[in-house]
Amino acid sequence: MANSVNTNIGAYTALASLRITQTALDVASKQVQTGYRVADASDDASTFSVAQGIRANLQAYTAIQGSLASGVGLGSVTQAALTNISDLIGNLQAKITQLADGSISANQRTIYTADFNALTSQVSNFIAQANYNGVNLISTGSTSKTFLSDTNATTLTISTQAAVGTAFTTFTGAAVVTSASASANSLNDLSTFQQAVATSLGANAAETRTLALQSNFVNAIVDATTTGLGAIVDADIGKASALVQAQQVRQQLGIQSLAIANQQPTVLLGLFR
Repeated sequence: MANSVNTNIGAYTALASLRITQTALDVASKQVQTGYRVADASDDASTFSVAQGIRANLQAYTAIQGSLASGVGLGSVTQAALTNISDLIGNLQAKITQLADGSISANQRTIYTADFNALTSQVSNFIAQANYNGVNLISTGSTSKTFLSDTNATTLTISTQAAVGTAFTTFTGAAVVTSASASANSLNDLSTFQQAVATSLGANAAETRTLALQSNFVNAIVDATTTGLGAIVDADIGKASALVQAQQVRQQLGIQSLAIANQQPTVLLGLFR
């Protein structure tokens, strides 16, 4: 190879190799810093475009997860209230039956009546406190609520159970326990209220279960989609870290090679000594 002071072939070769090394180092360093193999369109335009579409779907599913979670929460609170009301109905029935006994004394009737009033007050509290996020499905005048179930804007419904509140108002307005005969009649009124609670319990439980199952399904879809997205864009950090170290060594060797190549033209000065 001819020696030249104008064109240093060795330096150009070393510089080209150093540029390649620097590019590889930048790529590996970016993967370590961001955690992504494809962090933006400059890394891989087509893969990044696909990943962005998947991310958009995940954002939609996040909204659905929130809606379904609200539905499950509302249904669960309603179910808890209805269950506790149902449990108290047995106590109410027992208390009214005691009051229907004509052999009890006036003092006993006073005690039983106070207990009956305490039980009805507790039922009233259960109805009033069956709130979730400002919604009460048991109270009189309540309306059904719908919740998103998929990305096609399909909805699932938690129906109002206002019949329970209405039946309770009717029961407390009609129930009279001041005498044995009046108490016996109140048992019929209680039966109507009991049936309304039982019907609402079954309906609410079925709808809440449907929402819970759909919520679990959407959660599974989100997990699977997130895993798939990671497989597309996530970097192998261990591999990327090893590449960074390897490229740093190559970079140092490249710098040294460039320094040696740059010294070659000075050899020509020896010819003039």
